[in-house]
Amino acid sequence: MGIAAITITLLFSNNYLYTKAVMAWQPALIDQDTTKHYNVGILLGGMYSYDKHNRGFFNSSADRFIQAIKLYHSGIINKVLMTGGTGTLSGKEPKEAFGVKKELLACGVHDTDIIIESNSRNTYENAIYSKRILDSLHINGPYLLITSATHMPRSLKVFTKAGFKVDIHPCDYGAIDQSFSFDDWIPDPRRLNDWSIFIKEIVGTIAYSITGKA
Repeated sequence: MGIAAITITLLFSNNYLYTKAVMAWQPALIDQDTTKHYNVGILLGGMYSYDKHNRGFFNSSADRFIQAIKLYHSGIINKVLMTGGTGTLSGKEPKEAFGVKKELLACGVHDTDIIIESNSRNTYENAIYSKRILDSLHINGPYLLITSATHMPRSLKVFTKAGFKVDIHPCDYGAIDQSFSFDDWIPDPRRLNDWSIFIKEIVGTIAYSITGKA
């Protein structure tokens, strides 16, 4: 048992192996065509949360927000649909979408160009509720889906299943094509947590496929 535990720890704390696995999963980096325009950029939640005083903070997935701002101000997307409620079991935490809306306004996105979906608790509901809102507003595509690269494979499957035809804008890459050195073979304990997040995406994608959500 001891040798097996050590072996697993060494494998899952190896930066080189983690990078290769994640790069095989996530979409390749996309240089967005500046001549192509989208009616709506669909921004998935999971980047903003609150402390016990209900003060909002961005987390490590904030690149989703940054990319949405850049796409809007470059004219690639006309509107931002922010989809995200609260993932807590109690449901007492403020809705993520409202916090992000304040940040969008502060960054120069016009109020009339922001659409809020604040009831979803997961990726499946992101897609279902976003579809309902866009249909009710009679806002047709083209749509651009914006989320983290490691989350994009599952998100794309779910949104496609929900009836969307979207292009993708992956960001917040979990791994990038880089030059490796000897240091990358030295065990890094932080990779153990990264692997758990990555494996969660794989399991989530399989589970959604089995249950017909993706």
